[in-house]
Amino acid sequence: MLYRIARRITRDPSGAEDLVQETYLRAFRARDSFDLQQYGIRPWLVRIMHNLNLSQSKRGGKQPVSVENEVLDTGPNAPTSLPINPASFEGMDERLVRAVTQLPEEYQTVLLLWAVEDFSYKEIAAAVDVPIGTVMSRLHRARERLSTQLRDFARQEGIVRE
Repeated sequence: MLYRIARRITRDPSGAEDLVQETYLRAFRARDSFDLQQYGIRPWLVRIMHNLNLSQSKRGGKQPVSVENEVLDTGPNAPTSLPINPASFEGMDERLVRAVTQLPEEYQTVLLLWAVEDFSYKEIAAAVDVPIGTVMSRLHRARERLSTQLRDFARQEGIVRE
């Protein structure tokens, strides 16, 4: 679960691995100081990872995203389809992926924890260290923005009519 979230946050496999390792290291060091009875370990680990990512991104700024060699290979022997699991975030329609990645980071985090990782509002609030009301409003705003961004696509596909 942590690696999936880290991949979405960093968009870089090695960066995601580093983020997960540092998360587990910090969790191990702080294991005696945290009471896991209220929400369990998942929100606690996600909070650690979220805070680590925020502090690293503030220090280092935005880093270029690495692209797999398979994606870059456009020669005559290039594969006709990418080896992507359609159920994964990377396998979603490119419009949806683009719309989600254009959301502010705090909206992305809440939306992905809720929709993909199946966190409850309480678990998300604990993970990102904000009140439940803030989680609810961020999730609502994220859905509104996605709806606005994807409305034209839905009309083209005949899903929505006006």
